[in-house]
Amino acid sequence: MKIFVEEQVTKGGYASISEYLLELINQDQQRQAKENIEELLIEGLESGEAIEVTDEWWEQKRIRLMNKPLQEQ
Repeated sequence: MKIFVEEQVTKGGYASISEYLLELINQDQQRQAKENIEELLIEGLESGEAIEVTDEWWEQKRIRLMNKPLQEQ
């Protein structure tokens, strides 16, 4: 495994094994974040009946949020 990692460091132009491992960890974090976003999007799509979001809807939403006490937001 050590030889494989050293080869990846060389091929990838990394300065050290630590830098290579940090890149792998970062890629894994990004993958997990993407999966989480996809799960949330699917959950949202399956959450109920769709509504049409228009400029008027956004204006009403903005007004409701501005009139809501901070602890409720």
